[in-house]
Amino acid sequence: MSDKTYDKTLEKLQVALVRWQQLALERGDKVLVIFEGRDAAGKDGSIKRIVEHLSIRATRVVALPKPTETERTQWYFQRYVSHLPAAGELVIFNRSWYNRAGVEPVMGFCTKAEHEIFLKDVPGFEAMLVESGVTVIKLWLDIDKDEQEKRLDARRSDPLKALKVSALDAVAQEKWKDYSNARDKMLMRSSTELTPWVCVRANDKKTARLNIIRQLLQQIAPSDIRKGAGKPDPAVVFPFEAEALGDGRLAR
Repeated sequence: MSDKTYDKTLEKLQVALVRWQQLALERGDKVLVIFEGRDAAGKDGSIKRIVEHLSIRATRVVALPKPTETERTQWYFQRYVSHLPAAGELVIFNRSWYNRAGVEPVMGFCTKAEHEIFLKDVPGFEAMLVESGVTVIKLWLDIDKDEQEKRLDARRSDPLKALKVSALDAVAQEKWKDYSNARDKMLMRSSTELTPWVCVRANDKKTARLNIIRQLLQQIAPSDIRKGAGKPDPAVVFPFEAEALGDGRLAR
């Protein structure tokens, strides 16, 4: 895809997002989008394109730091609840409570029992959100191991990406299989009829960004806006199903 084609398509989709938000403010929609994925999978860049032209007052991006000592003693979901959307708001979690399904068990930041309790509780917690009127959209951005290595190397060598570098980057490749196993368990246990996971093949950043926005519009916008934006490419974006763990759609 040429830069010109990408820019033109992105602008069209961003206009559709603006049109949707104008309606959402009138209707009082409450939308929560959860971005999860491998390190360097493109979450930050995708979120940036989504929110670029949206209302600052009605759009929030939440990226919480590691929990404090006090937060570690609270109910696990407690520190996320205050960030949930009110009427007319779009809230995007750049990583979320699903830290307890990925980073925490892989890195030993939670116990096996805490991991299991989370996987048991999260479907019910999210069902309560939906029943209270919150639209919950969960996106898993997937890249292969070689692509992750290239992106992590680029972070370390580019001074403009210095703030993206974290201690976890150093072990992302080393613990690739552990993260794959944690991802598989998370998707199998927490993808439900009310709050399914949508998977995004994100090796190509630009293609992934465009298709993520199309997917969001398909789930939150009225038919006239959806029609103008087009449908996401099923080779790039697809609803999670167990077969995807072994048929090559998700990186091993």
